Amino acid sequence: QVQLVESGGGLVQAGGSLRLSCAASGSIFSINDMGWYRQAPGKQRELVAGITRGGSTNYADSVKGRFIIFRDNAKNTVYLQMNSLKPEDTAVYYCNADVKGRDYYVMNYWGKGTLVTVSS
Repeated sequence: QVQLVESGGGLVQAGGSLRLSCAASGSIFSINDMGWYRQAPGKQRELVAGITRGGSTNYADSVKGRFIIFRDNAKNTVYLQMNSLKPEDTAVYYCNADVKGRDYYVMNYWGKGTLVTVSS
């Protein structure tokens, strides 16, 4: 079994910054793609940013130039640096990962989420 645990959420004023972390633990052989999603009240969950094992990244248009996703493969951890935050960034942020277990099967996992609130 694999667990993804997010941290770093909180309350911040508009224009401020936060860094989210997501650490994977458990029966892990390797981790392929990792990503951050978010879900605002009354809205569907959406992709914020993704990163491959090799470091290729993609971003939602709404966060390009403000957010940076990066990872530490040795620590099985993915990060999301969020700068110039806006009230519309308020949401629960979820970590997602494609994990190859020690049995070599690849499964997709979600964290439980961390709340980010941006005040105007």
